Amino acid sequence: MLAACIIAFSMYSKVPMPKADWNEKNMKYAFCFFPFVGAVLGVIIYGIGTLLFHIHVSELCFAALMTVLPILYTGGIHVDGLLDTLDALHSYGDREKKLEILKDPHTGAFAIIGAVCYFVLSLGVWSEISPEGLPIIAVGYVLTRACSGLSIVTFTLAKNTGLAATFSDMSHKSRVKVTMFVYSVVCFIALLWIDMFLGIGVIAVSLVMFAYHYHICKKEFGGITGDLAGYFLQLNELAILIWIAIGCRIGGMG
Repeated sequence: MLAACIIAFSMYSKVPMPKADWNEKNMKYAFCFFPFVGAVLGVIIYGIGTLLFHIHVSELCFAALMTVLPILYTGGIHVDGLLDTLDALHSYGDREKKLEILKDPHTGAFAIIGAVCYFVLSLGVWSEISPEGLPIIAVGYVLTRACSGLSIVTFTLAKNTGLAATFSDMSHKSRVKVTMFVYSVVCFIALLWIDMFLGIGVIAVSLVMFAYHYHICKKEFGGITGDLAGYFLQLNELAILIWIAIGCRIGGMG
């Protein structure tokens, strides 16, 4: 289990970790710790965000730091999936062409345009976040990764090679599914306990985004890939931020 945890953090974060063998035994439960990576990110965001509010930094400085922190923590692995997927979707080619673009190491115009739009929007939304919204956002990082992990072991694979296929094939799928469901339920309870109104919104947003994720995977690519899982993760995190910014203004903790 310790080796599985090390693999999860080594793959999906920049947290220094001791070496572990990436063998079938250790990989079997590695995905069970994927939401733990989100939990640590949530603690970092909550802690640093609270500190920044306490020392009264400007809204722009706060938003910039909070936009960059998740990228520094993850190393941008999920952003890579976002950009590759944007290029593929806007190619308007057939399924094989889209899958080929996902493997292409070159960055296309739509990836650059999408990245600029994504981070400008993220910067703007973060500038609207109040201190009371931070714990909800922190839980959102765990929920998003639980949903992303669930898709990897539940959706049909688009291809038999790549990161998603490696983790899916080596995982104990039934136990990983149960674990992800448990994570999700715990997150639902935590969200509703923190704030009923905002919590219901986060749950609804995540379910809608997960349905969209399934639709895109099935219709456009014929299944899930690591890039598509990263695409969903980034979009869901942004969607949660947008909801918190709006929700705090129209009700709940605002």
